[in-house]
Amino acid sequence: MSRRKKICVVVPCYNEKNSITLLYEKVRNVFKNELVDYDYQMVFADDYSSDDTRKIIREICEKDPEHVKAVFNAANFGFSRNVFSSLQMADGDAAFLVFGDLQDPPELLTQFIEKWEAGKLVVIGQKSGSDEKWLMSAMRKLYYTLIGVFSDKTQIKHFNGFGLYDKKFISILRQIEEMQPYLKQVIAEYATDYGTVSYKQSISKRGKSNFNLYKNYDFAMEGITSSTKKLMRLSTCCGVLLGIASAAYAISVMIKKLMYWDSYPFGMASITVGIFFLGAMQLFFIGILGEYMLSINTKTLKRPRVVIAEKINFNDKEEEI
Repeated sequence: MSRRKKICVVVPCYNEKNSITLLYEKVRNVFKNELVDYDYQMVFADDYSSDDTRKIIREICEKDPEHVKAVFNAANFGFSRNVFSSLQMADGDAAFLVFGDLQDPPELLTQFIEKWEAGKLVVIGQKSGSDEKWLMSAMRKLYYTLIGVFSDKTQIKHFNGFGLYDKKFISILRQIEEMQPYLKQVIAEYATDYGTVSYKQSISKRGKSNFNLYKNYDFAMEGITSSTKKLMRLSTCCGVLLGIASAAYAISVMIKKLMYWDSYPFGMASITVGIFFLGAMQLFFIGILGEYMLSINTKTLKRPRVVIAEKINFNDKEEEI
């Protein structure tokens, strides 16, 4: 008799009191009604929620200790670090990453498993549409267009981490020592032959997204600095071209002034415009350079990705993971 395969459902959480119980019930029903030939466990990884999320998770762990475990971080370490760390808590044949706000439907797990069983080590959920506001949607499309142009490798569009990861790929994640790795870039580099499940993303059950404008900008710059060197090389090229143009303009002004000394007056308008333009270009690329320096600084810091304050329903062997 063959061993039943085990799926570990990993749920990164932050202030999910409105959806965490419903998510648990949805996952349980999927395995009870559709995936009866698989064993499963759920791991809730809470990133220091300030609401009643931890209280609800404790109740679920107490109610269903056979299938539910929890990891409570000692502080809020941020989305990327919590997601990457929580995936490494998975000890089944595959890990299914789904977020606690229920924007991504856990009911699609059956489709993910079908593609995984067909031989895909990674099966990602790719958004075909979203209920988010049109402005945010337009900004997201612009971002994917820009990163697609500048990135060194083909990037995955409309993907936030929602997906199924084979244990072999999880072992690859455990070898990455960066404090704040960018999961999308890791998948684009190490799991090029991935499967895809399309879905429409719903509005967060939290009521308000944890990602404000600043966090979205931070996440976007994390993706850009992790996936491309072309922006820094573009700044070098722009500097060379502007230097050549400035030298040519200076020579032309000198020649015209020598030829038409009295009848070729030069006002301050063109000079002012040129100074402001060059100053703006310098500030822009200094900002880009700063983003790369921040990214390098973060990646080279020898600090723990997260610090765990408490584990629930883990045995001694699993505590060492």
